[in-house]
Amino acid sequence: MRRRDFITALAAAAAGWTGRAGAQAPAALTQAQRDARAAYDAALARFKAILAERRAQIGAHQLPDLPGQALYRARVDVMSAYKDLTDALPSRIGRPNKFGIPPAYFDADIESLLDEYRAVFDLMEAPPANAQKSDTPFRDVVDLGIAIARAKGLDAANAAVAGRVSLGMFFAETDGRQNVGNARSNTYKGSLQTGPAEDRNGQVKWAAIRASIKSPELIARDDREEARAGNLDHRYNHWTAVRDGLANAHAELFRQIPAIVRTLPEPIDQMKLFELVQIVPSPTKAALASGRFADYRISEPRIMGFLRNNSIFAYGRTDRARTSASFGDILAAMFLFNSKFERALAEFDKIQARQ
Repeated sequence: MRRRDFITALAAAAAGWTGRAGAQAPAALTQAQRDARAAYDAALARFKAILAERRAQIGAHQLPDLPGQALYRARVDVMSAYKDLTDALPSRIGRPNKFGIPPAYFDADIESLLDEYRAVFDLMEAPPANAQKSDTPFRDVVDLGIAIARAKGLDAANAAVAGRVSLGMFFAETDGRQNVGNARSNTYKGSLQTGPAEDRNGQVKWAAIRASIKSPELIARDDREEARAGNLDHRYNHWTAVRDGLANAHAELFRQIPAIVRTLPEPIDQMKLFELVQIVPSPTKAALASGRFADYRISEPRIMGFLRNNSIFAYGRTDRARTSASFGDILAAMFLFNSKFERALAEFDKIQARQ
């Protein structure tokens, strides 16, 4: 067959194939699908624009007040619009991404933008020049968690759980960075992102706990860090920030770790519970006290708002329309925390292996 005849025959065969029974041309998008795609494209463009704007402002030393809030909202809007898009058009769900975010919520093709987002936040939240860092930040968190738990009467095994969840909170609050600021708040600062009142309360509670600490080495370290901090805001000394944060919000809850482990045997779920104490303390403690933690429901709009402001039920119309949730639902919705807690677990295991 001559080449021209072959091409003609091939084209005819292709044309015939598209008309065979069972074969379908790509379906036209519905108006709802086109709207969802347009909304995602617009959200992505806004995210890119705000990222570029913040980069330029950092370079010019002209950041606005709370520079992270608009950028955070833009990132949430991108993920939310993408979830709406994949709900409307499931074929847009792509490959897994390096962050472990469910693919229905995040397009792996924009991983580099999320890397840039994190880098910009790191610059905006850099510790002040007078912050007092530790050479062993992870070990400090674990040691303080364990020491406080032992002072509250826990045995060694359960105290180790306290050390582990403490490290999880450090990663959840600051991505494992010490003495950071907060680009979304003028109130919360430092290694456990506490406010001034929380830090003051923590100092008082630590003073009451300190007499029960059994480790002379830890007490000696505490004396050195207190002297070092002097009149500095305690939230900008890594040791005192972690110590006061744990003493304020978690020391009493450490007593319940044996029951918590029975209720939530998975270490990452335990970390999620303690992080929820940081975000919505009263409902979380009430759920734990109920004896049916996973089934305990919340419906107060203010509490749902706090959750959404911390990337829980923040993505897509379905989640944003929720008016209530059980704590089992909440734990499942904390998927953005998973990678941070996995890193905390890995660091905890390294610390334990060196002992």
